[in-house]
Amino acid sequence: MQYKAPLRDIKFVMHELLDSTAHYQTMNDYAHVEADIVDSYLETAASFAENELSPLNQSGDAEGCHFSNGEVTTPKGFKEAYKQYCELGFTSLTAEEEFGGQNMPMSLNSAISEIIGTANWSFGMYPGLSEGCMATLEHHGTDEQKQKYLPNLIAGDWTGVMCLTEPQCGSDLNLVRTKAEPNDDGTYNIKGSKIWISAGEHDMSDNIIHIVLARLPNAPAGTKGLSLFVVPKFMVNDDQSLGARNAVSCGSIEHKMGIKASATCVINYDGATGFLIGEENRGLNVMFTFMNVARIGTAIQGVTAAQFAFQGGLAFAKDRLAFRSLDGTKAPEKPADPIIVHPAVRDMLLTTKAFAEGGRALIGYMSQFADTVAKGEGEAQEYANQMLSLLTPIGKAFLTETGLEAAGHGVQILGGSGFCTEYGLEQNVRDTTISCIYEGTTQIQSLDLIGRKVLGSQGKLLVNFTNVIQQFCDDNKDNEAMEQFITPLLNHIKQWGELTTEIGKQAAENPEAVGGAAVDYMYFSGYVTQAYLWARMALIAQTEIAKGNSEHAFYDAKLKTAQFYFTKLLPRTTTYAQRISTGVEPYMSMDVEQFAF
Repeated sequence: MQYKAPLRDIKFVMHELLDSTAHYQTMNDYAHVEADIVDSYLETAASFAENELSPLNQSGDAEGCHFSNGEVTTPKGFKEAYKQYCELGFTSLTAEEEFGGQNMPMSLNSAISEIIGTANWSFGMYPGLSEGCMATLEHHGTDEQKQKYLPNLIAGDWTGVMCLTEPQCGSDLNLVRTKAEPNDDGTYNIKGSKIWISAGEHDMSDNIIHIVLARLPNAPAGTKGLSLFVVPKFMVNDDQSLGARNAVSCGSIEHKMGIKASATCVINYDGATGFLIGEENRGLNVMFTFMNVARIGTAIQGVTAAQFAFQGGLAFAKDRLAFRSLDGTKAPEKPADPIIVHPAVRDMLLTTKAFAEGGRALIGYMSQFADTVAKGEGEAQEYANQMLSLLTPIGKAFLTETGLEAAGHGVQILGGSGFCTEYGLEQNVRDTTISCIYEGTTQIQSLDLIGRKVLGSQGKLLVNFTNVIQQFCDDNKDNEAMEQFITPLLNHIKQWGELTTEIGKQAAENPEAVGGAAVDYMYFSGYVTQAYLWARMALIAQTEIAKGNSEHAFYDAKLKTAQFYFTKLLPRTTTYAQRISTGVEPYMSMDVEQFAF
């Protein structure tokens, strides 16, 4: 399968649904970003992804990365593709102009990331991690650190990585053991090991800048005692030239289920020289700059999985012959009808289509708030930060889980062919599975949503969003054509509030109730969030059809997909609400020893 970028739909989201031009006008730094500029970047990314990255996707998976004597070699073609990626300016897209960046919005970068990632997710991991590294240095680095590291990171000559996880420590960062001993010259001696470090070692850049969580002597216990450090693979001189090799080494690379062309490394720090970023014992606060960028990036993988599954499934379903339509032959000139005539196949295709297009809309919606957080001011910036705080765990968890579901549908549509490597759909499942795990598992993101973001804000963050949905419903309550969307939306935001109250009451009696309800609450929240965006897309489609737009087929398909979402996917919330209402007791009543029976 060769990827084809869905440019028409991406432009629909950017220009018609979210009116990016008007959005950019609200921030001085982005006021110059017109629609034609956006389209130019999207078209360049599409050409690069289709012609350079997509052909490397299956070959990179088959070859994987090579490890020898501490060095990692990426699959054939990756190094050359990365050089071209840098030459096209994608590494510098969102970075500050002062250090060689283009100062473009994250919302544009997110759309480009989807294009790159759908064509070849493993490749996209390498520059994707650098973006978080650059953002961390831009927001929290000293002037000296910015001058020393940012120009080469922005140019793509160097790459960056995030180093949190340790053998005994995954998502629970209280357990971090890596140590940072102060040196007399103001640097720090870093000792410890990190595992599962994506792009921690490779052959595509001259230097790799590690952003490392470590613990100072006599630091407070838990996450309050973590500090953050810059640890370069090669030391950097004042003139930005490379110095001696730092005591940073790759011990091995992981043998993984998927994303095999992305090097996932064990990194050892054997007294490496590090430099403090931000304040001592405030490392986790600083690291959230990196993690929030990474979580939106991971949410994008859910969209790429659904888009890839849809493209592969659609092409196969239109061509593959099997049986006859139950209501009469559709292709009498052929020995059987194409399987796309069958309702069960259409159900899977429409599900993948709805998740891809709805997910694309949610990524765009979230990314515009990220733009405002980065470049906005005052109340607008604070409001955007609150909205993004609520939407990030929904986006990360819901989009990756629905992306994985869509990837499975892609295999199922192809039947036995889908199970074979030649078509690429089984690789999509393997590559996508990790998205539900890294940057905080679905379960942890769900707990963050209900525990910290909703109950922790005493409902304020949720009310912010439900007010937006309520206003949309009020604005369109007299539009008869929209009633099919407005009534279900109103019912769901009412139920959303009721479920939140119910969980709060359960938790007052048993704190475990929050954990018991979290995943179901996330799914409920995700389906309602996408329903709001699908209703907005339906309104645009209805309006354009009524105007006699020449692209009638596109808008009619958009409207029909919205109707499918509301009638066939949104009702899933009934199950999640029922599960929440039964409380946590069914999970907790069994003794640990009884699980073995």
